[in-house]
Amino acid sequence: MDNPEALRRLWAPWRDAFIRGKKPRGCVFCRAKRSRAADRRNLVIARGPHAFAILNLYPYNNGHLMIAPYRHIGRIDALTAEEWLDIRRLLQALSRKLRQRLHPHGMNVGVNLGRAAGAGVLGHLHVHLVPRWIGDENFMPVLGRTKVLSQSLRQLHALLTNA
Repeated sequence: MDNPEALRRLWAPWRDAFIRGKKPRGCVFCRAKRSRAADRRNLVIARGPHAFAILNLYPYNNGHLMIAPYRHIGRIDALTAEEWLDIRRLLQALSRKLRQRLHPHGMNVGVNLGRAAGAGVLGHLHVHLVPRWIGDENFMPVLGRTKVLSQSLRQLHALLTNA
């Protein structure tokens, strides 16, 4: 950058605790799958017999959630037919609920398999479901490189679980 003074800064001192703080060991999905009594704290919003859904702690958009099998596996071809069916059932049910509660104009569905594909959690396959709205790429992310989320994760959890 030719002129460092031209760079605008968005200060987020609360991020320092995350950056410097202790990171939980192990897999976020494996911790959450055992959390039935603590589903609210761990942002689990739905469970099936072979898979469950959890809100993304670092969402791309409001309502961004992930669906994962209970088993710690990293490949689609390692899923059993029952696990794959349960993931698809949760995907359908939650996309319906997101449409009813958040009224998105569309949704992205995706799976990142491996570091090269952009997986942030390696080794535990998960499907992303991301609600999208026309105009959600406004001036903030384009010019300010900042995403504005209109709802807290706790509010969203309550909305999607009827809590």
